[in-house]
This record gives sequence, C-alpha cells and structure tokens, in this order.
Amino acid sequence: MHGDAKTNEVERNNLYPIFLKSKNLNVLIVGGGNVAEEKLHFLTKSSPDAKVTMVAPMFRENTIALANQYCVSLIKDVYHEKYLQGRHIVIATTDVPEVNIQIWKDCRAQAKLVNVADNPPYCDFYMGGIVTKGNVKVAISTNGKSPTTAKRLRQFFEEVIPENVDDLVKNLNEYRKTIKGDFEEKVQTLNEFTKGLIGKKEDANDKD
Repeated sequence: MHGDAKTNEVERNNLYPIFLKSKNLNVLIVGGGNVAEEKLHFLTKSSPDAKVTMVAPMFRENTIALANQYCVSLIKDVYHEKYLQGRHIVIATTDVPEVNIQIWKDCRAQAKLVNVADNPPYCDFYMGGIVTKGNVKVAISTNGKSPTTAKRLRQFFEEVIPENVDDLVKNLNEYRKTIKGDFEEKVQTLNEFTKGLIGKKEDANDKD
C-alpha cells in the first residue's frame, strides 16, 4: 500500500534557481565541438560579459569567431587538472566519456560546480531555457528531463511577455525610491500597486 502511494507521487523539481553575475566568475568549457559551441553560444547570449576559457585540441571556425566577439580565451590542449585553477564553474563537453568523468571527479575534489553535458548524474547544475527582456529574465528548468520542452516554453514566454515589461520595471524602480516608510511599508505599497496592474489585465481577459 505504502509502496503504491510512493510510486504515484508526482515528481518535484528540487533545483534551486540562482542568477549568477558571470562577469565576476571564471568559467571553463572543456571541449571544442558542437556541444561546446552550443554551450558557449547560450552562455554569451545570456551573459555577454561572462569570462570564459575553453580548452580543446581544436576548435570549430564558428567557435573561434564567437570567442573573438566576447571575453573568451581559447587554449589548444587536451584537458589537464591544472586548467581548473581559478575556475568557479566547469562545463565538460568532450566526446570521450572517461575524460568527462575525470573532469567531474577533479571538480568534486576541488569543490567546483560542474556540468557534464548530457549526463545528468554528473551535473551540479543544468543550463536551462532563458528569456531576457531588458532587466527581466526568466529561467526555465525541466529538471534535466527534456531540453526540448524547455525550448518550447522559452518560445512561449518570449511571445507572451510584453516588450515594454522593461519600462514597467524601470518605472516601478523609480517609484519605489519615492515611497516613504520602512521596508515593510514599501513592500506593501508596491504589492498593492502591482496587484492593481495584474487585476486590470485579468478583468480585460474576463471580457473576452
């Protein structure tokens, strides 16, 4: 009985989302193939100021071109533990499973966050779908189960989040500066104000 109840429990995403200041961190990508280029593309698209080093025996032309646009250093070499020095985050993308597992082990020993591409058991974090509209950023996770679903959700949110949402954020930020009182009073005032905005939108939808 208890076993059946446990089996029927809905899986829950227990990942904790954070937004990293990538320009303050050192990221290492090991590998120079398609997957490495994809990781670099999404990383620089979301965080153009990210500091990234890539290590691989060879790099694709598109990877080199992308690296030249951003703060990316390319090192032509095979993986060695010495390249972990000073890195905060490591992404392993080589096509040799043994090398990727060794990178994971080395990172574990040095308490560094590591992501072995397409290998969830060897990931401390996942790189999810991201939607950015000015100061507003939405990150999407499917708990490492379905990148395709994350992609579709990203496309959905890109369409439904209005382009002028950044103006709202900036205006509310200025309005927040003018509110008198302590922190709790400011939060209450902003909650009431934004609740009204959402309420108007819901009222309009009700008439459709």
